[in-house]
Amino acid sequence: MTGAGEIGPLDGVVLAAGFGSRFGGGKLLAPVGGGVLLDGALRAAFAAPVRSVTVVTGADGERVAAAARAFDPRVRLVHAADHAEGMGASLRAGIASLPDDAAGAFVFLGDMPRVPVGVLQPLADALAAGAPAAAPEFQGRRGNPVLLGRALFPELMRLTGDEGARRVLQALGDRLAVVEAPDDGVLFDVDEPGDLTTAHPRAGGDPG
Repeated sequence: MTGAGEIGPLDGVVLAAGFGSRFGGGKLLAPVGGGVLLDGALRAAFAAPVRSVTVVTGADGERVAAAARAFDPRVRLVHAADHAEGMGASLRAGIASLPDDAAGAFVFLGDMPRVPVGVLQPLADALAAGAPAAAPEFQGRRGNPVLLGRALFPELMRLTGDEGARRVLQALGDRLAVVEAPDDGVLFDVDEPGDLTTAHPRAGGDPG
């Protein structure tokens, strides 16, 4: 975790409230590389140019919170009581918990363990250059994490359902800064147990 950029403090939010129904439940606590799946997203979040990392819990909240604390005791924890509504509820809870002076928020998904850390500072640089938000792309496909500037926070607080920030980003059109990622870690997520075999960060892309 490093200092914030020129535009003011940036914070990290890790969405970890889902049940993981396609996985069969308990997805973020599944064993991966000597730890659990959630560790990959936390590793990337703490490598980002942020002053804090907040984990939003929901389903299996106590166990997910314990895993997050075990990874790094500096983590902030927020419980999304209405997490069953979908990702929109988790994102609202995370954004609402940020300090009033937050200039932007990196949003990481708890089931995306292979985010290449090399894409994180360029996202912050794009926001500092005046973009309202920034997202990574690999071979023409937009991925995660996204970095959302403070001007978008009111819209994020109105999100509902399971769409996350997609609609907000689409509305930006060409004002959304797109950063080319070095590998497909910005696209890879774990949906089913079989995905765990390729969930460990690749050589050269490990944020640790």
